[in-house]
Amino acid sequence: MAWTWRFENADGSETTPAVEPEEFTTQGDAESWIGEVWKELLDGGAERVTLFEDDTQIYAMSLSAAAEA
Repeated sequence: MAWTWRFENADGSETTPAVEPEEFTTQGDAESWIGEVWKELLDGGAERVTLFEDDTQIYAMSLSAAAEA
């Protein structure tokens, strides 16, 4: 099993992240990583991220909403 993130611009198109993700073997590792670098990703142009387990979409979230909290 591999856990990966997809990064999107405000218009929903896929973008290259400002911080290159590693390969994650657990959901917790992937979520911990996003929790550490979300601000850098947002500053680099990623507005939204989607978490996948292999080819299955688990959930998507806005990084800009995190900045407002």
